Amino acid sequence: MEIQSLDLREQRCPMALLLAKRACASLKQGQQIALYITDSGALKDIPRYLEKSGFEFECQPVQGATVINVTKL
Repeated sequence: MEIQSLDLREQRCPMALLLAKRACASLKQGQQIALYITDSGALKDIPRYLEKSGFEFECQPVQGATVINVTKL
């Protein structure tokens, strides 16, 4: 199964958070998405949202950005 990705490196909060919420909400159980983020506000807000909403996620630094790999439980 191919993992979807969403490039939010050009987006700043709150738009990055809104787009991430929308993308994560469209996932079906067990599906994954990789979020590419550079904005410091988004790096705080998106993991907080994912934790509260019951998603499993992992953050990894990659070439000047952070990738958040999200799985819908």
